[in-house]
Amino acid sequence: MIDQQRIRVLIADDEKNLREVLQAELSRESFAVSTADSGKTALELLAKNEYDVLVLDLNMPGIDGLAVLKRISELDSLVETVVLTANATVASAVDAMKYGAYDYLRKPVDLDELETVIKKAYESKKLRSEHLLLKTQLQRQADDAKLVFTSPVMRALLDTVGKMAGTEYSILITGESGTGKELIARSLHQRSSRADGPFVAINCGAIPEGMIESELFGYEKGAFTGAYGRKLGILELAQGGTLFLDEIGDMPLQLQVKLLRVIETSRYYRLGGTRELTSNVRYLSATNKDLKQESMRGTFRQDLYYRITGLTIAVPPLRDRVEDISLLVEHFRMAELVFRQKRFSREALSVLERYGWPGNVRELQNVVQRALLLSRSDVVMPSDLPPDLEGAGPVIPTGKTRKLEEVEREHILRVLAETGGRREQAAAILGIHARTLRRKLAEYGITA
Repeated sequence: MIDQQRIRVLIADDEKNLREVLQAELSRESFAVSTADSGKTALELLAKNEYDVLVLDLNMPGIDGLAVLKRISELDSLVETVVLTANATVASAVDAMKYGAYDYLRKPVDLDELETVIKKAYESKKLRSEHLLLKTQLQRQADDAKLVFTSPVMRALLDTVGKMAGTEYSILITGESGTGKELIARSLHQRSSRADGPFVAINCGAIPEGMIESELFGYEKGAFTGAYGRKLGILELAQGGTLFLDEIGDMPLQLQVKLLRVIETSRYYRLGGTRELTSNVRYLSATNKDLKQESMRGTFRQDLYYRITGLTIAVPPLRDRVEDISLLVEHFRMAELVFRQKRFSREALSVLERYGWPGNVRELQNVVQRALLLSRSDVVMPSDLPPDLEGAGPVIPTGKTRKLEEVEREHILRVLAETGGRREQAAAILGIHARTLRRKLAEYGITA
């Protein structure tokens, strides 16, 4: 059943008596109703406020209903429009539908029929919002949305995920780059009470610093140069669901303050906006950094750290789940439709299982794709693998434990050597943003 309190209706009609009757009757049914006496006023209200359904008179002096429909598309508004007119013709109906009207009713309108159509239009608006969200997600995520494992350590991890999923606590997912932290976040969402709501992911390290705030909060037309219309932020798109903040350790400090306020108050503003919005999301975060150490250094806010770590999940590196490598290889092979006839020899799999995988599952996927492409026969042999895999042996020597930073620095140098120093290409192989690679090069003192 639809909660009518949530349906915000704008009635635009130049007939005063009709406006007042519709407002009174629909308000009595618990709709939130506003009115406009002209097309100009309707557009002004639509630019300032959020509405779910617009009940629009087609024939008004000045800016008529068709002109309003055309302008709505330029506002990037998700409002659905129900057209009313006393002079119904086939041509006017076709024009109204062409410009995006949800339905078309004749005057005098039956109030029960109007109420039913408004409810259906509201459901249509929700579906459009979900479709927009899906498009956003498809632009940002890779096509590897399945957890593939057989190892005891991953079975234990998924058992922990099952226990934590039913809570509303914020969860921090830790682990090295490429271990599949987003897949764990998706599993948490799918097992939660919010599973029917949206799952929205944003990579805080992949978006330029000047753009991440507008991505998170959205913006109004004219908020900054290039803001030609209203844009919904991911906080708004994630309403009722889960917001996944990947690589949260790379979030600028100034934005951390604003995120903390949203988490604490559930309220925020779009950039350039004056109307306070309410957020109802569950927060999942991920990082490959030691945020506790970062907070002690002053590069990550302590108050935000304690807010996002209600619970913590550590995703194991691939070298601690060697049993999963052959399964993952098969999964990635089957995903490459052109190379499904090929297979990996036992010798090649042994090389993959002996390697230390500092880039984890993401690096393994890149290696599998490269080997399938370059192998000249239907059987991938060790000679088809990158030479450093077979020649170097495990990245982590058995006789000495090395720091993660040492392993990562060595791996970055190796990939840069393979790409001839081309940083964009190296970043793609490493599965990180070019800006993140530049930061790591500076941290490790790599200047060439």
